[in-house]
Amino acid sequence: MQIDQFLKAHTATAIQELYGQQPAEQQLQFQPTRKEFTGDITLNVFPLLKISRQKPEETAQQIGEALLKLEEVHAYEIIKGFLNIQIGNRFWLNQLCTAFSNEEYGTEKTDRGLVMVEFSSPNTNKPLHLGHLRNIFLGDSVSRILDKSGNQVVRTQIINDRGIHICKSMVAWLKFGKGETPETSGMKGDHLAGKYYVAFDKHYKKEMATLISEKLEESELLKNDEDILQLEKDLLRKGKSKDQELTDLEKQQIQEIKGIKSFAEKEAPILKEAQSMLLKWESKDSETIALWQKMNTWVYDGFSSTYTKMGVDFDVLYYESDTYLLGKQVVQEGLDKGVFFKKEDGSVWIDLSDDGLDEKLILRADGTAVYMTQDIGTAIERYKNYPDVKQMIYTVGNEQNYHFKVLFLILDKLGYAWAKSCYHLSYGMVELPEGKMKSREGTVVDADDLMQEVIDAAAHETNERGGFEGLSEEEKSQLSEMLGLGALKYYLLKVDPKKSMQFNPKESVDLTGNTAPFIQYTHARIKALLRKAEQDKLHVGVDSSVELQAKEKDVVKAVLAFPQIVNDAAGAYTPAMVANYTYDLVKTYNSFYQSVPIFRADNEKDISFRLALSNITARVVKSAFEMLGIHVPERM
Repeated sequence: MQIDQFLKAHTATAIQELYGQQPAEQQLQFQPTRKEFTGDITLNVFPLLKISRQKPEETAQQIGEALLKLEEVHAYEIIKGFLNIQIGNRFWLNQLCTAFSNEEYGTEKTDRGLVMVEFSSPNTNKPLHLGHLRNIFLGDSVSRILDKSGNQVVRTQIINDRGIHICKSMVAWLKFGKGETPETSGMKGDHLAGKYYVAFDKHYKKEMATLISEKLEESELLKNDEDILQLEKDLLRKGKSKDQELTDLEKQQIQEIKGIKSFAEKEAPILKEAQSMLLKWESKDSETIALWQKMNTWVYDGFSSTYTKMGVDFDVLYYESDTYLLGKQVVQEGLDKGVFFKKEDGSVWIDLSDDGLDEKLILRADGTAVYMTQDIGTAIERYKNYPDVKQMIYTVGNEQNYHFKVLFLILDKLGYAWAKSCYHLSYGMVELPEGKMKSREGTVVDADDLMQEVIDAAAHETNERGGFEGLSEEEKSQLSEMLGLGALKYYLLKVDPKKSMQFNPKESVDLTGNTAPFIQYTHARIKALLRKAEQDKLHVGVDSSVELQAKEKDVVKAVLAFPQIVNDAAGAYTPAMVANYTYDLVKTYNSFYQSVPIFRADNEKDISFRLALSNITARVVKSAFEMLGIHVPERM
């Protein structure tokens, strides 16, 4: 039993006996005692004053005296309205003994039901990039934490394998590819598709520039100004100025610029080709479908290779090409229920103004679906496929917060009770110090390249510090990959998902500070210590009669916090709690290791205990890192 649970139960009993009233759960507020005070856990007395009807110090004194009767409570101290409680060593040692004997310590055995977690969900026109990495590692880690917390987890993704963006890569490959394949180019299939997505955009921009130039020659208002974009910026800047106003001529110029740009964007020949190809795909044209299948296969093979290296997999896949029409079947149901309405042009909408939102398009006037239509249908299909699912978690960036608010609201209005249990695991964007990335311009940081970069950096850093000494070339390679990928995952997961962040490859592989290599190194050092103990045939175990030193007690308390951390992380869907807990645990252990002798302890009982404390620390680190999808080395 966790110390706060133990004290809550006995404090509630004490309050009932003292004041004749049972406190509510929210009135029993415990927290770790601040480091500048004596004690292990602190009770905030102020919420209990309505029951005691006495001053804070008097209430704390009475509750403290009642708790002091417990064998587990050693002493207490009152600081204003806070009761700092010191727990006896016997309690900590008994709890540690239980934890030490549990090979699956920190794992919840209770069946908490089936949960589906969606993450990754890439497009098949480009490789995975840095932005995907945060999504993938977050979804994978949350899945692992939920699994360890007693949930059955179904990992899924919807692969965006259709639409105009896919056709752009296909058109560019037909125009410029000359039959190039992954085999002939030596490129991964997803990289090859991404190459032609970038090629499309470059050609598209050239064609737009030509069209704009032609229109400028015809324009009298713009006077053949070749730098139309700069002119537009200058005019818009002037229009926003408080001191200046646009002339009628300048207003006309802005309108003409907008018209020329719009014309060029819509009429570029290569875009027309992509639109035509999309229509052919939707009409099941055999040649188009064959090309689509061929290029998608290249991409799937590339994705599979990347996922394998990441150590990530999925239980079930959904494809947009299969699901994009599903929501259309629900439209009539929504119209019949009065949830949706039709406008004069035949488009279908939902009015969410009573919910503080606005009108949302569900089906276009021409009968084609939008993303919302698809997501409605896919959600319903998933619950049909998994009728026992307790919750659906969508791992998607925070730019889609509004979309998911609307989606869940629509599903609820359609009468699906499970809609209230849908959850958007929203996360902030991740950038490099250089700034934002754009796929179509080829400025994204490729996931494969980034993984290799941190692996190489980890290898260099480890070699510089002598961490490869005595290892074979294969072992060096395996250790470099373990450290590099661990560094990458940890760096992205240690930040609360809701926050945007920058990723610095060099910082991530540092062997000091809050990084995976620092924690992995500590694990390896503990394992070396335990190997020596085994070689010397020393006993490793917990004796509840040992006298705990302060540094030992700090480690014991940190280890015993692990199950609650896992439970809290599962409830908040944030691996950051597990990551930062592990770092704090390792710091606490290192402080103990540097201050308290292990093999040179005064007696065998202390040696045995300190080895056991080291053992369970390493086990917790390994278990916590498994929840982050990170491996730990046995030696380095």
